[in-house]
Amino acid sequence: MTLDLNPNDMSHVVEADRTHVWHHLSQHKQYETIDPRVFVEGKGMKLWDATGREFLDAVSGGVWTVNVGYGRESIANAIRDQLVKLNYYAGAAGTVPGAIFAQKLIEKMPGMSRVYYSNSGSEANEKVYKMVRQIAANHHGGKKWKILYRDRDYHGTTIATLATSGQDQRAIAYGPFPDGFVRVPHCLEYRKQWDVENYGERAADAIEEVILREGPDTVGCLVLEPVTAGGGVITPPEGYWQRVQEICHKYDILLHIDEVVCGLGRTGTWFGYQQYGIEPDFVTMAKGVASGYAAISCTVTTERVFEMFKDKPEDGMSFFRDISTFGGCTSGPVAAIENLRIIEDEGLLANTVAMGERTLSNLNALMEKHKVIGDVRGKGLFCGAELVSDRASKEPMDEKKVQAVVADCMAQGVIIGATNRSLPGFNNTLCLSPALIATADDIDRITDTIDRALTKVFG
Repeated sequence: MTLDLNPNDMSHVVEADRTHVWHHLSQHKQYETIDPRVFVEGKGMKLWDATGREFLDAVSGGVWTVNVGYGRESIANAIRDQLVKLNYYAGAAGTVPGAIFAQKLIEKMPGMSRVYYSNSGSEANEKVYKMVRQIAANHHGGKKWKILYRDRDYHGTTIATLATSGQDQRAIAYGPFPDGFVRVPHCLEYRKQWDVENYGERAADAIEEVILREGPDTVGCLVLEPVTAGGGVITPPEGYWQRVQEICHKYDILLHIDEVVCGLGRTGTWFGYQQYGIEPDFVTMAKGVASGYAAISCTVTTERVFEMFKDKPEDGMSFFRDISTFGGCTSGPVAAIENLRIIEDEGLLANTVAMGERTLSNLNALMEKHKVIGDVRGKGLFCGAELVSDRASKEPMDEKKVQAVVADCMAQGVIIGATNRSLPGFNNTLCLSPALIATADDIDRITDTIDRALTKVFG
C-alpha cells in the first residue's frame, strides 16, 4: 500500500503509523479494529493526539522521561545551535558539550568522578556489566565476575540486562541468558517475606545470604534501583540501604545504582541514592537526563573504578574496550546542560518535594475511601498505589481490573501508568510520575480522576 503522505493530514499519518510502525509493548492485532494513538503536540504537562484530544500526562512521556515538561524552546534551540556547529564525533575524542556536561553532572554527585556516554539506559547498564567483568579479569584472576540483582527491579531490554530483570514476564521467550547473574530478594515491606521487627535490615541480610551461598570471591557487583520503578514503586524500608552498603564493603563488592528512572530530580534530590546516604561505585542514568529532548545516557564511576582501567595487566585488556556510536552525539549533552539549568533556575527539586507530598497525601485520602487500595508509597513525584481485592489477605487485584482503571483515566483525559505484563500475579500497582513542573491543580486533577475511575470500576 502506497500512501500520498501529507504531515498535516492526520488520517494519512495515522494510516502510515498503522501500516509501517512497530510499536513498543503493543499487540498490533488491536489496530485491525481501532486506530493507533498518535500524539502530535505537547506543552507543559499536556499532550494532544491526532484527533485533537487533550490529555494531562501523569507519566512524563509514558516512561518517566520528560522531567521538565514538553515544549521547551530553550532546549530545542540549544540543540539546533550545537548541531550546526558540530553534530557528532566518536567518543574516542571529546566535544565541548560532552566535557561541560560531565563537569556539571559530577558537581551534583560528590564522590563520583568519570562519565561514560551512551544513548540508552539499557546500554548504560550493560557498560557496567562489562566493566565489572573486565575488573574481574584484570584484578581478581577472573573470579569476582558475578552480578547480583534484585527481585522486581528492572535494568534494561538487551539480553544481558534482561538477565538481571527481576520482572519475569519481561524475560519470557528471550532466554537462555548468560551465566553469572544471580537474583536476591526484594525489599517490599508490604509484601513481607520475613516476620521481623527490623525489616529493612533483614531484607538486606538476605543479600548477604546469597553472597555467602555463591561465594564472596565470585561476586563482583550488586545492581539495585534506589526506588524500584516498574516493579511497583517500592521505597526501601528503614535501615535497608545502610546495611546494604556495609555488606558491599565487607565483601569488596562494587555497588551499582541504576538511576535511569530516579535520576535528575524525580525523587526530589538530584539522584535517588542521595536520599539514603549511599556511596555507589557506579551510577547509571538516562530518561530524565535530557528530558527526552535528545538521546543520552551516562555510566558514572568513581575515580577508584576508573583507575582500574589504567593498570596494564600482563595478559588482558589495558583499557575499556567498548564503544557506543551515538554516545558521540553532541545533542545529548547540550540538551542535558539546558535541562540541568531549568531544574535549578525554576526550583524544580523543591517543587518535586512539595508536589510529591501532596500526591501521597491525596492518595492516602483515596485509600481511606476506596478499600481496593492496599498500600500507598513513593518518593517525590514518583508514587504508586497498590490495588488489592481484599485488604486483610492482600490478594492482588486482577491485572485486567487495574488496566480498566488506567483506561478510564485515559477516557477522562488523564494518562496514568500501572505495572503491566511484568510481575506474574503482581501487576496491580498504579504508577504516577508527572513532570517536575506539576502544580497543585495538576496533582489534584490526577488524583480526582483516579478517584472517579476507582468508583466506576469497583463501585
